[in-house]
Amino acid sequence: MKLRNNYFYTLRENVKDEDSTSGDLLVRSGMIKKNSSGIYMYLPLGYRVLKNIENIIREEMNNIGSLELLMPSLISRDIYEATGRVKTFGSSVFTLKDRFNRDYVLGPTHEELFTLASLSNIKSYKDMPYSLYQFQNKFRDEARPRYGLIRVREFTMKDAYTFDKDLNGLEVSYNNMYDAYKRAFDRMNIKYRVVTADTGVMGGLLSEEFQAETEIGEDILVLCDACDFSSNIEVSNCINNTIMNKEDTLTIQLVETVNQKSIEEISTYLNKSKDKFIKTLIYKIDTELYAVLVKGDDEVNETKLKKLLEAIDVELADFETVEKVTNAKVGFAGPIDIGIKVIIDNEILEMKNFIVGANKTDYHYVNVNLNDFKHDLIGDIRSIKEGDICPKCGGNIYFKKGIEIGNTFKLGTKYSEKLGLNYSDENNKLQPVVMGSYGIGLGRCIASIVEQNHDEKGIIWPISVAPYKCSIVIVNINDEEQMKVANNVYDTMLSNNIEPLMDDRDERFGVKLNDMDLIGIPIRIVVGKKANENIVELKYRNKEEILEVNANNILEYIK
Repeated sequence: MKLRNNYFYTLRENVKDEDSTSGDLLVRSGMIKKNSSGIYMYLPLGYRVLKNIENIIREEMNNIGSLELLMPSLISRDIYEATGRVKTFGSSVFTLKDRFNRDYVLGPTHEELFTLASLSNIKSYKDMPYSLYQFQNKFRDEARPRYGLIRVREFTMKDAYTFDKDLNGLEVSYNNMYDAYKRAFDRMNIKYRVVTADTGVMGGLLSEEFQAETEIGEDILVLCDACDFSSNIEVSNCINNTIMNKEDTLTIQLVETVNQKSIEEISTYLNKSKDKFIKTLIYKIDTELYAVLVKGDDEVNETKLKKLLEAIDVELADFETVEKVTNAKVGFAGPIDIGIKVIIDNEILEMKNFIVGANKTDYHYVNVNLNDFKHDLIGDIRSIKEGDICPKCGGNIYFKKGIEIGNTFKLGTKYSEKLGLNYSDENNKLQPVVMGSYGIGLGRCIASIVEQNHDEKGIIWPISVAPYKCSIVIVNINDEEQMKVANNVYDTMLSNNIEPLMDDRDERFGVKLNDMDLIGIPIRIVVGKKANENIVELKYRNKEEILEVNANNILEYIK
């Protein structure tokens, strides 16, 4: 492409409403443009990057025998009602009605439609295994769109689905897809980790996430300094760090703690160690209220809490509800005679003589033990912390941030059972089809690549996904020799199936160089004063060295 008289622009200043490096650079480089909150246009350069990533993924999908198709975005709400997912998706689904007042949704995901498509194909165990995939826009009404392409309301996803007669077959299909994902992300030059994750609204037997390591990732990756353990913090099991307390059991006491609300304030006021404090949080879980207890320095893991109770909605109760339940101001909740069900974390089982709120303003109980109150459920309901014991080997846990760029699910028979996708087995008995679901977020791949590959000048695209592999910058477009050499190099590239970007604009040379650095083209050729000697300058975007090369030999360097 030649830039003169073509669609191309860049922005000099940082973008005010972009809260990530990738979002800022992608907008400034003219790759994307925000239409409204969480909705972006892919402009010509950005669309080329998107298509390059799509082609990498398509090649890997085709290599494992997966067949491409295309599903609609507009889907009857009844289909999601049949699997119960209208409720689980909740307010994140875009809903609308047609002229006949029938309910539709804009597809947030497509498990149901792929299941229905397979009803026409699967009759017998002989009809499996097989795999289908698509590239399709998804729609989710995010409460807080942010970080450019990372958290958006409309996004392009490659989603794939496998169909097998049993769990053994699923294992083979799952591993094939897993390996294809690794090859795709490796080709994109993304540094990533694979972690165990929550199955979430997809459900099923297992979920793993491909997480790109970045400084602004929304997910916390739990890793071990001694083994290959890796997990999303949402599902990381916690090993009990509390040593069995052998001190004598003391008698519970009610003590006044006027204006002492925080753990630090109470521990100082009572001259007690902070690790003696148990905090009580009031949660609304579906339609019922619960008192949830964890150690004072721990955080409740709401994903684990949801799993423990097999709940759909988990949220902290509002201040008014807390005060109504405890008959006290917020900050003094405790488990003793609270009148609602009590859930305690596993670690509390090892504790003695701890401190809790008294459900009375300005009062706490000290020397509390488990026999002083009733608890209804016990479980691992806290979030793992850095420095905790690794659940796998006993090493030390540390955290990194990640962006989820891909996920894989062993769905099992969840959707096939609900939608009647069955097959006749070898004994002519009906069995539900075993499914897998797999997704890659293309926009998140783009954002992750930029987060991992940039400098103060702009983006540094890996050559596999770059919008153009090479740029040709002309110092003086009014110099006939420079234009002649530049066009010869341009034509040579095209004839060798390398599409270059030629900057033949009537702009200052410094502006052109800055723009090429900003948009991140991997290889830059400058045609300048030595054009009459057929000499051009060659520079790689990720290196400082500038080479002088005979234009006739340029392909040796480019290839």
